[in-house]
Amino acid sequence: MKTMTCKQLGGACDMAFQAETFEEMAELSKKHGMEMFEKEDADHLKAMNDIKHIMQSPEGMQTWFQAKRKEFDALHEG
Repeated sequence: MKTMTCKQLGGACDMAFQAETFEEMAELSKKHGMEMFEKEDADHLKAMNDIKHIMQSPEGMQTWFQAKRKEFDALHEG
């Protein structure tokens, strides 16, 4: 089990997520992001907007996901 925070995944807070795979981690982050979107949390909305700009190009999206996956893979199990 590995742990990453919302901020490590491009978000705005220190909420920690635990998952076995990067795909599970991304899903947890996405769910949290949707909850923060529904609450209209200003910090999370800004972070989402920043990521949205990165994701506008296929290369940007691929580079961003590769960097996050690499960060996840480098984490120690804990």
